[in-house]
Amino acid sequence: MIQNDRKYISQSLDQAFTPPKTPPAGSEQKLVHHWPEPETEPEVIFSLGTPGPEPTVTSASTTESFEISHQEALLLHGPKQRYTHTREQPIPRVKNDREMLVQVEVVGLNPIDWKAPDFGFGLPTLPCISGRDLAGKVVKAPKKVSRFQVGDRIMAISTDYRDSRKSAYQQYAAVSDFNACKLPPNIASKDAAPLGVAFVAAALALGICLGMDFKVGENGPHGPDLLRIIRALNRESLPTDIRSECFDGIPESRRAKPGEWIAVWGGTIPRTLKISLANLFPKGSSATGCCAIQLAKLAGLRVIAVIDVARSGERMLKYGADLLVDRLNPQRAVSILRSITRGKLRFGLDTRGRESAEMLAQGMQFELEGIEGGAYLVGLTGLPKQPALGVSYHSVPIKVFHEAPDVGEQLMLWLEKLLQGGLLTTLDIEVAEGGLEGINAALDRLRDGSVNGPRIVVPLS
Repeated sequence: MIQNDRKYISQSLDQAFTPPKTPPAGSEQKLVHHWPEPETEPEVIFSLGTPGPEPTVTSASTTESFEISHQEALLLHGPKQRYTHTREQPIPRVKNDREMLVQVEVVGLNPIDWKAPDFGFGLPTLPCISGRDLAGKVVKAPKKVSRFQVGDRIMAISTDYRDSRKSAYQQYAAVSDFNACKLPPNIASKDAAPLGVAFVAAALALGICLGMDFKVGENGPHGPDLLRIIRALNRESLPTDIRSECFDGIPESRRAKPGEWIAVWGGTIPRTLKISLANLFPKGSSATGCCAIQLAKLAGLRVIAVIDVARSGERMLKYGADLLVDRLNPQRAVSILRSITRGKLRFGLDTRGRESAEMLAQGMQFELEGIEGGAYLVGLTGLPKQPALGVSYHSVPIKVFHEAPDVGEQLMLWLEKLLQGGLLTTLDIEVAEGGLEGINAALDRLRDGSVNGPRIVVPLS
């Protein structure tokens, strides 16, 4: 029998994905972030306001030069301000042998892009550039021999948000080759652009927090065993705030196995959560939840989707859910979960918020007599305040994606195979016009809740 006081309870994504309030101007207070950035200060501070000489970058794969020195970009100059358009932003500098320069063709919008300026917290050094998801083409390949060459179409994910060089709201972005996915001919840039953050968060939640081994799946190309990759690293190589989740979380013997059930509780994120930067994920049936359903199926698990069935049921069946449960009656949903799994549901992923996470935890409680271990719940936008019998709480160590190159690269190589083989269904999208100058208007639609379900993408050409 498991004792509650011995359970590992991770921080929630309200902490892990939510930066603290930005200190007042003139304050000497040091801003300590939990969401997603390196634990240490960057080796070089990238100044957005001071153009510097453009470094010459050569590659084994190309001798082409890139002569442009300035670009169009959207800058945020302060809290509660709109992004301003400039045509005189310096091209990002490529700093190391694994970085490349990418021409941004399509931007995928995320709620965090309007929440950070509106509520004035978690902002990096101002002025800054935002944007986490992008698709484009390589215009400078990495110095190090790489699978990327000039002209390759790619999608990129920026999880280290303090580094504006890697942000999407500009014509050119610096991208680490281990944080980029080469796009196959069958995937359009506009379909790939909004997929990145959702895929990475889903894969880390399932692979590290719940211990799914994507190598053992029978329904597609073998993916990485993320838990073993991360636990082979030196503990000191990762930021301190994610070490416990990565090294002290689910035991090897309790990892998710093919044939087991996982419940994904999704749905529209309540407007009362609007101050939480945890809403990196889109509204509607969470994009991360949609990816998680597909990845869990590839790993051989059975998936229960707890959603608004009338609104999102058809889409969740398309993504592979085995069973749909209507969340509009939460207590009945809990009863169904316990009945279907015979009170032994070990794995849960909540994409909605603290209240729904509490309901999911109730559905995961079971009699512990004669049962080894307990249940594991991952909360994307909040975790229950109160413990649940036999249930430990976990949050996504999103920083791993850019802090551990082996993890980032293995995820991107697997994503390339999934997209090429048509084994991962891309998200529903809505295309917004106007290029960079149209992003403010598109973000207004996220603010007022008029977009519900599809991801907004903005082509820059």
